[in-house]
Amino acid sequence: MRGSDFAELMGFLAVAEERSFRRAAQRLAMSPSALSHSIRSLEQRLGTRLLNRTTRSVAPTVAGQALFDRLRPAIAEMDGAVRDVGAFQTQPSGTVRLNTPRIAARLVVMPKLAAFRTAHPGVRLDLVIDDAMTDVVAKGFDAGIRSGTLVHQDMTAVRLTADLRMAVVGSPAYFAAHPPPKVPGDLQDHVCLTYRWQDTGALYRWHFEGPDGAMDITVENILTVNDTDFLLEAALQGLGLAFQPESFVAASLARGELVRVLDEWCKPFSGFHLYYPRRPHMPAALRAFIDFVKLPR
Repeated sequence: MRGSDFAELMGFLAVAEERSFRRAAQRLAMSPSALSHSIRSLEQRLGTRLLNRTTRSVAPTVAGQALFDRLRPAIAEMDGAVRDVGAFQTQPSGTVRLNTPRIAARLVVMPKLAAFRTAHPGVRLDLVIDDAMTDVVAKGFDAGIRSGTLVHQDMTAVRLTADLRMAVVGSPAYFAAHPPPKVPGDLQDHVCLTYRWQDTGALYRWHFEGPDGAMDITVENILTVNDTDFLLEAALQGLGLAFQPESFVAASLARGELVRVLDEWCKPFSGFHLYYPRRPHMPAALRAFIDFVKLPR
């Protein structure tokens, strides 16, 4: 295979994964026009259209999807083999691309960044803060961090934290004007601040467990947002009640800036796990990162 043929295939793979010529071109460090020319050249060489293009979207054709399904594992295997050369070095090197929600980045990754940098100066971290359920394989990430309940069974998972609990919190100023709820049903009479999933538009479920079993409460809200930091700040300012992981609001609770309610209705669930696809080759940089973050420090 000629080098130009390989470059065309890599360009097609990037566009099929990103569903965008602009994002794929940024990923490949080339111009969108050059990438578009490369894809047209590949289609002419193969004698078939690989991508359906409109002014707003790009998607593989049937032939393009078939090529994509064959290419992706082959390229991933080649990439893994090349990166594994670093395993023979005394000091791991390379880049680890990690996808993680904002809360996990703050609670799990940030406290260990400085020590990891000191231990492995040759490893670069490409950290993408993403609260959506992104397909880490399709988007080219080495690993992701999510609650264990959200990790697919075909992934290898490494536990990073103990079980988590949610907390319903509001400011003292809010509760000065509103009686605290005694049971989850009382939330219907309260102003609530709610997380909205960006990809689906769905609202985050306020899940509780009591004597009669589990329940999901649909709350009346004055604010929906896809950023956990914004929700916390809104609760601190007395705008309403927020439903947040207790470790995320622990400092504010300790300082008396927030008050917790419905504590007995919030049961533990699986903690944060680092997960990655099962594959025969483990990049040395990723192995170093996994071994480091799973250690108790």
